[in-house]
Amino acid sequence: MKNIMFRRKREGKTNYKKRLGLLLNKKPRIVVRFSLKNITVQIIEYKEEGDKILASANSKELEKTYGWKFSRNNIPAAYLTGYLLSKRATKKEVKEAILDIGLKTSIKGGKIYSVLKGILDGGIKVPHSKEMLPSEEAIKGAHILNYSQKLLKEGKYEKVFSDYAKKGIKLEELPKQFEEIKKKMD
Repeated sequence: MKNIMFRRKREGKTNYKKRLGLLLNKKPRIVVRFSLKNITVQIIEYKEEGDKILASANSKELEKTYGWKFSRNNIPAAYLTGYLLSKRATKKEVKEAILDIGLKTSIKGGKIYSVLKGILDGGIKVPHSKEMLPSEEAIKGAHILNYSQKLLKEGKYEKVFSDYAKKGIKLEELPKQFEEIKKKMD
């Protein structure tokens, strides 16, 4: 008889060995998922009858609830989404969790680690390596401003940041709005 792998393993969606290691830890898992426009972050607790979501946040909420004008899928938005999740989770008495990035690999200082930095700053303990976290400048969008200035000099700003130009949004406002929204979450 042929040994058939689980469907999700065959499809390359789940590494069951890694998942088992996370579940044996018996801590809630932080799960980060990206779509083309949004970031969803959840703290999930394993239950035999099915996982239980303890807290959840989506970057759409930054725009709808807090008035975020910029992309909902960049490093500052990732940080704010993680920060929002941590505020909700601490109200439900979640004190620590582990990061579950699934099969994804992430670059140093990328969006996944921006979410993690927001969660850490919000008061939840998560085992991590400090060198993977983004810099304060990146979290506040300095890299986006630098890139926009480079494009402005090259005459390509309107092409890349056309949505902001149409809406009359100035990228120089990003760090200020970032700080305002973070204060609203406290």
